[in-house]
Amino acid sequence: MNPEHIAISKSKGIEIDWEDGEHSSFPVELLRSECPCATCTGAHGTEPQKWVPDPSPFQMYKPRIAMESVEAVGNYAIRIHWNDGHKTGIYSYDHLYKIRPKANPPA
Repeated sequence: MNPEHIAISKSKGIEIDWEDGEHSSFPVELLRSECPCATCTGAHGTEPQKWVPDPSPFQMYKPRIAMESVEAVGNYAIRIHWNDGHKTGIYSYDHLYKIRPKANPPA
């Protein structure tokens, strides 16, 4: 599935209108926790290093997760550079379609 339109808010997330008419909203926390890179998924037999939100009550002293930049990878994916220094995840459109949090059917 391919996107027809992508809107990016570095602090809030990504909105995608899909070619089938669906609209999906991806909050930054979901995108960061669903990073498909080898480190985060534990590919090659390594222990997964999944990102999880900080449950600390003192979060005001730690910056919220945010995207520093987003770049196209060919015609099939995007790469997100995160403010925590992580930048190896390539989010294919197929991956994003699979993890979409809600599917609004076409009108």
